[in-house]
Amino acid sequence: MVEADTCKPSGKLRGKKPPPGQCDDNCCEDGKFYTTYKCSPPVSSHTKAKLTINSFAAGGDGGGPSECDNHYHSDDEPVVALSTGWFNNKKRCLKHIKIHGNGKSVKAKVVDECDSTRGCDSEHGYQPPCPNNIVDASKAVWKALGVPENDWGLMDIYWSDTN
Repeated sequence: MVEADTCKPSGKLRGKKPPPGQCDDNCCEDGKFYTTYKCSPPVSSHTKAKLTINSFAAGGDGGGPSECDNHYHSDDEPVVALSTGWFNNKKRCLKHIKIHGNGKSVKAKVVDECDSTRGCDSEHGYQPPCPNNIVDASKAVWKALGVPENDWGLMDIYWSDTN
């Protein structure tokens, strides 16, 4: 059985065109349907995921302050947002996870949710709902994994909870 099959889509969301100047990257398309998820694949000591990049700083592409502590975080701080299912109603808030990728590993603090249930509105930067297998990471995480800057954006990783 494929791990992702254990988490079925919960619905679809119809995209709306963002107002002019409100979205720079990965914007919702008017009328396109986006899959939503309330769950994520099961967590193990070797959970497969996609690493994406985000800025959690004020004025960054992450939108408002982080959900866990209502603060912004510097791009130099190793912090992440997890897909809705893994975020688990804030149960992983301010806890650390270990991320393995590019032959290295890094510890990062969970500060936010990458919303898999909603999107295409001002609160979500007019971006589509997050897939259910995302670890959305600050620049510090990508640097710690030794990934060349021109390769930042999307990478296959494994992650696990730390004690």
